[in-house]
Amino acid sequence: MFKSFKEMPVWQHAIEVAETIHNLTDNLPKKEDYGFTSQIRRSALSISANIAEGYGRKHTLDKIIFYYNARGSLTEIQSHLEYAKKVGYICKEDALIVDETLIKLYHEVNKIITTLRDSSV
Repeated sequence: MFKSFKEMPVWQHAIEVAETIHNLTDNLPKKEDYGFTSQIRRSALSISANIAEGYGRKHTLDKIIFYYNARGSLTEIQSHLEYAKKVGYICKEDALIVDETLIKLYHEVNKIITTLRDSSV
C-alpha cells in the first residue's frame, strides 16, 4: 500500500501529462489564454487531482467516483487535442504522442476502478 498518493505510479503519470500539456500549450495564441489554453490545462491537472482525492477518500465507492472523474478529464483532453490538431495549434505528431500516453493512463485508471469494484462486492 502507498503511504501517499504521490507514490502511486498512476498519479505520477498523470502529473507528467499535466506538465506535458502545459509545455505543449505554452506557445498558443494569447487570445486563447482564457479559453482553450486554460481549459485543456485545467482538464490535464484535473486527472492527477482526482486521483489524489480518490486516494484520500475512505469509502470504496467514493474512491471509485473520483477515479471515474479522472477518466472523464482524460477523455476531455483527448477531445481538446483533436480540436487543437484541426485548427493547427498542435502538430499531429505531438498530439499522437500525448494521445498514446493518455490511452495508457486510461488503462491504468481502469485497472484501479476494476480492482476497487471487485473488492467492494
